[in-house]
Amino acid sequence: MLAPVVHILPLTKIRRDRLLPVPGKVLVRRGQKVSTTDVIAESSLNPEHLLLNIARGLGLPEEKADQYLQCKAGMRVTEGDVLAGPVGMAKRVVRAPKSGKVIIAGGGQILLELEALPHEIKAGMPGTVVHLMDELGAAIETTGALIQGVWGNGHLEFGLMYVLMNSPDDIFTPERLDVSLRGSIILGGYCNQPEALKSAANLPMRALILSSMDAALIPLAERIRIPIMVIEGFGQRPMNSAAFKLLTTNERREVAVNAQAWDPFTGNRPEIVIPLPANVDPPLPQDTEQFSAGQQVRLIRAPYQGSLGTIVEIRQGVSPFPNGISAPAAEIQLESGEKTTVPLVNLEVLA
Repeated sequence: MLAPVVHILPLTKIRRDRLLPVPGKVLVRRGQKVSTTDVIAESSLNPEHLLLNIARGLGLPEEKADQYLQCKAGMRVTEGDVLAGPVGMAKRVVRAPKSGKVIIAGGGQILLELEALPHEIKAGMPGTVVHLMDELGAAIETTGALIQGVWGNGHLEFGLMYVLMNSPDDIFTPERLDVSLRGSIILGGYCNQPEALKSAANLPMRALILSSMDAALIPLAERIRIPIMVIEGFGQRPMNSAAFKLLTTNERREVAVNAQAWDPFTGNRPEIVIPLPANVDPPLPQDTEQFSAGQQVRLIRAPYQGSLGTIVEIRQGVSPFPNGISAPAAEIQLESGEKTTVPLVNLEVLA
């Protein structure tokens, strides 16, 4: 059975494809160094169109209005440019209400495609452009530590990380924030207070990394403009020991937080990248593996949710459970030494 993999790695090669949803313009070159927030490609997703009645604006019949056109299809115009006219003693003209591109001109009308802010794709982490995809984007590569989570509010940032957690089950409160943390990335614990998120945004901080968060705070977290990333999920859950150790031992290093949404279909997860030098070229991590004995896993359902353990044995066939369900399962030895049997669908491999 294929196992979903969540990466919590102290040193690995990280390669990410950053692609536009529709063709556009790639702004970087192969071999270029980029930072987390550099725009590498842009395109126009939903251009707005405006239909102008030139005949009415000039006070002429449609068949005569076309004689006074001052533009043609494909021409770019800026706000205030004369599109048609002048006509008559009053020198009546029709001007472009906004900047854009003429799509159609004729029949007494002009169709304008208005200029809009482009949809931008950012690098998401500091690294090097190793491959270009025509009109779509680029692949970025770096080496460093990688920690993946389960939820993000869609923003990304890069900065110095400070640790406010004393233990994996610590609670993040607004009283722990002060002006000295302005402009930094904060590693917090469990958050269940809206005031804590608001205080983080008002400082402002660069980003906020949480072990877990109350689900009621999701709408607020989505409105906040700084990246918020949750490593374990919703409800009061302690941070797993592997992520806690890796993050706390890298305090005051520069980290990239890409709080993108978790997409099970593409494999994209919210993630933290800590750029680190490497004396050797580490391999790229795998996104899926087969379950096997000896793998370190994270349990994702109660009563051991968030706990880490090691697969001792993959059970043959299916195993019955107290809830009446029978499913493929594995015997797991938890970090505490306790052994338990867990359905494979409730496990993630740490790799």
